[in-house]
Amino acid sequence: MSTHSSSADEAHAEIEAPVTRVLVVDDHEVLASSLARVLDEEPDLASVGVAGTLERARAMIVTTAPDVVLLDHRLPDGDGVAAISELRALRPSIKVVVLTASAADHVLVAAIEAGASGFVSKTRSLGELTSAVRAAASGEAVISPELLARLLPRLSPSGRPRHQELTEREREVLGLVAEGLSNAAIAERLVVSVHTVRNHVANLSAKLGAHSKLEALSIAVREGLLPGR
Repeated sequence: MSTHSSSADEAHAEIEAPVTRVLVVDDHEVLASSLARVLDEEPDLASVGVAGTLERARAMIVTTAPDVVLLDHRLPDGDGVAAISELRALRPSIKVVVLTASAADHVLVAAIEAGASGFVSKTRSLGELTSAVRAAASGEAVISPELLARLLPRLSPSGRPRHQELTEREREVLGLVAEGLSNAAIAERLVVSVHTVRNHVANLSAKLGAHSKLEALSIAVREGLLPGR
């Protein structure tokens, strides 16, 4: 009986959700170390370290394999937003969440077009920051519907579709993503499962060559795939 219980416990441990690995890139040492400590206190999150410069961030992305990068947009050796594409090239699966203080809209637009998963203000509570990390790791766009509505019209349209054609359902899901809805909210709107919505988001993102919801929206706007925009 005790052997069976031990085996069951081991099996349970094996199927526990994986821990999301997070790299904090910020030259404000107190904020960065506080955030890393809070991440380590969460059972499903872990800090892989702190980088105070872009040079250090590049090296740590390669050596520590983070899932999410919390990235300050002003760093001693360069512009964090301008470096997003380069950082993602080092590890294409990473989700980048930009830490902002009072970033102008053009900075946020540039971050979206570079493939960021979203933004979180440095003035938010540490609990809200950890929630943002979880959202990014799960593929959600880390942005308020109000900010999304303000930034979408500022994305640069080219009107030249270059990717596979989306299905009618995928276009519908994309339109709801553009409204700032989460996967759960989209599932409720369409009366389908969250799993089905995730599949639609994954499929349309793959067709567009996007690695995040926000990047998918950026490409969709450029290629004129969002109705009425």
